[in-house]
Amino acid sequence: MTKREATTISFAGRAASSPQFDMLYREGMALVETTAAYLDGVGRAASKMLPRQAATLYSAESMRLTTRLMQLASWLLLQRSLNSGEMTRDQVLSERRKLRLGKDHVDRTAPGWIDLPPGFRDLIEQSLRLESRISLLDDNLLSTETDLPESGNENNVIAQIDLLRTAFGSR
Repeated sequence: MTKREATTISFAGRAASSPQFDMLYREGMALVETTAAYLDGVGRAASKMLPRQAATLYSAESMRLTTRLMQLASWLLLQRSLNSGEMTRDQVLSERRKLRLGKDHVDRTAPGWIDLPPGFRDLIEQSLRLESRISLLDDNLLSTETDLPESGNENNVIAQIDLLRTAFGSR
């Protein structure tokens, strides 16, 4: 490991185990609950009153929304499991490969979009913003994982101590 590699600090890794992650986790899970309540209540009633084209779009978008939120919740739960020590980094990376983040796009120009209930469109927008934030964090975490040097025979404890000294400026 070069001196430069030994002094690299993973800001994405710190963010993923910080109080900000806890806020992101709570926000994500709250959005899942809010969306489920909406789709089972107000949204269900509103969807029955939509014109045919908008009703079809509502059905398709509600499936996409639900899928997107389940992917985001899965990512959040994996990261929380890693942070709490319930899963190893390798286990999380293996499970992470099964997720699809940021692969779904919304066509706001689709026929019937404007007829969708405003509350429903708002939930879609909230989920897309959350997905964007999580995807950015995930991309940074994945790039950090692939940039890590092979440990070989080097003493990992000494390498970690060197990282801490570098991070806190003591030598």
